[in-house]
Amino acid sequence: MMAVDELDTRILRLLLEQPRTSVREYARVLGVARGTVQARLDRMERDGVITGTGPVLSPAALGHPVLAFVHIEVTQGHLDDVGDALAAVPEIVEAFSITGGGDLLARVVGRDNAHLEDVIQKLISLPGVVRTRTEVALRERVPHRLLPLVESVGRTARA
Repeated sequence: MMAVDELDTRILRLLLEQPRTSVREYARVLGVARGTVQARLDRMERDGVITGTGPVLSPAALGHPVLAFVHIEVTQGHLDDVGDALAAVPEIVEAFSITGGGDLLARVVGRDNAHLEDVIQKLISLPGVVRTRTEVALRERVPHRLLPLVESVGRTARA
């Protein structure tokens, strides 16, 4: 794991809070040279701390307001094949191999419940899928966020 120091956490905070601001403006706000900020950003990208800079999109605003978490049990030895097949299903926005009940956990979006059922039926029919278990999300309680983690890492770096 790479060391993230206090300046890194201040840069990450600005990046999360003001993602469309220029490196020059970040440097001005932080009171450091533009080259320093750019070098830190480049290093954090190289080290995998920063993994993307694109816009965050809303599946609901794209016409897919239904969100479900689907546990997928896979025939032994077919995890990679099923993972590859999941990548071809556009309604699967994330998938992880997991421990516990099931082998994979997928975040799946749908236009409505009927569409969600169609997507799940598609998953069930994939070679290597034994069974699925679906949990439909009712309301987002904590949106995806990383700023509290960045702040926690920053406090640790200062200590």
